[in-house]
Amino acid sequence: VQLQASGGGLVQAGGSLRLSCTASTFTLGSSAIGWYRQAPGQAHEWISCISSSGGGTYYANSVKGRFAISRDDAKNTVYLQMNSLKVEDTAVYYCGAARSGWSSRKSYDYDYWGQGTQVTVSS
Repeated sequence: VQLQASGGGLVQAGGSLRLSCTASTFTLGSSAIGWYRQAPGQAHEWISCISSSGGGTYYANSVKGRFAISRDDAKNTVYLQMNSLKVEDTAVYYCGAARSGWSSRKSYDYDYWGQGTQVTVSS
């Protein structure tokens, strides 16, 4: 099973992007979904997650108030709306699915991963 993360690109600081996480052979609806990012030379960073019900959403302090995670199970897609982007948001963004359904900040709780999408924010 592999997830597909998409929607990345080049944007100026202050701009917005919406990332999508989907899967062609796996139903995301019963899973919690987490978003992580990794900038060059930096550690893997958890940034957001949403429970399987959608009732629980969580954010890292670095993105709180700027990013919003949501899910549309009818489209088998989880979104990460990113607003007020900063240069320091530049990274490859990955999504992961936790079959337990429980939101987690720990990458080892996620069973499946996508290949990542590049987000570049210019000054």
